[in-house]
Amino acid sequence: MRLDKYLKVSRLIKRRPLAKDICEAGGVEVNGRLAKPSTPVKPGDILTLRLGERLIRVEILATPDNPKASQAKEIYRLLPSIQPSQEDE
Repeated sequence: MRLDKYLKVSRLIKRRPLAKDICEAGGVEVNGRLAKPSTPVKPGDILTLRLGERLIRVEILATPDNPKASQAKEIYRLLPSIQPSQEDE
């Protein structure tokens, strides 16, 4: 499944065009590498999303085509976020 579609069906990002824009701006990594909207994702991949000041890490558990809203949180698992260290200390 394409990354932008996964972000939308998982409800991590509300709309697919917004997911596409965030990917193109360098705000999403798949397994530690910057990802394009068309990057294929599969169960076991680790996504890192930079949304403003927030850093969200999730592990993909499943990639169903059209999960119901009640099932959306079951297709990924939140991971502890690694906050960037402050270099100006």
